[in-house]
Amino acid sequence: MDVELLALAQRLRSESGGSAAYERLMATADREELAAALTEQECPLWARELAAFRLGCAGDRRAFEALVLLLNHRDPARCVSAAHALTRLNDPRTPRAAAALATNELRVSYALLPVRLLTRLRAPESVPTLMTVLRRRLVPGDPYWRVALACVEGLGALGDKRAADILRTARTHPRLTAAAEAALARLN
Repeated sequence: MDVELLALAQRLRSESGGSAAYERLMATADREELAAALTEQECPLWARELAAFRLGCAGDRRAFEALVLLLNHRDPARCVSAAHALTRLNDPRTPRAAAALATNELRVSYALLPVRLLTRLRAPESVPTLMTVLRRRLVPGDPYWRVALACVEGLGALGDKRAADILRTARTHPRLTAAAEAALARLN
């Protein structure tokens, strides 16, 4: 079993109370049954998440909207699972959605996973979005240094020379210095 699916299965088994519905959604190979859970009224969140994850990992684009909503959820475990499934889904809308979530200043506290997803995707939107998010995080007193660090690491991993100036600026921030130095070294 996939490591991410195993982690998700354990977490959702607990949330569902080990219900028969959980066991059914976990065991089914029927994509129509999984897709029905995404639109069923009064369906619990754990069931929607399980269905979206399984469909996304199977490449079924009906999971896209549910996965994007989960990527922006307040529960980091849901965000991690959604990011994994979105990577496997390979939907061309994913980079644009991740960029929109990463740059939403009203939800910046939830931007960490969209930033990391953009790095994994290596899409045309990735570098400009990470530079924009990092620039916003470099203001004095910004509390979202983990998001800034993810941007620095992502820009280093992407290796795009357009990021050199913003990475040089990031070097002056104590929590970002080492990562910015490493990212700049990767650009050269």
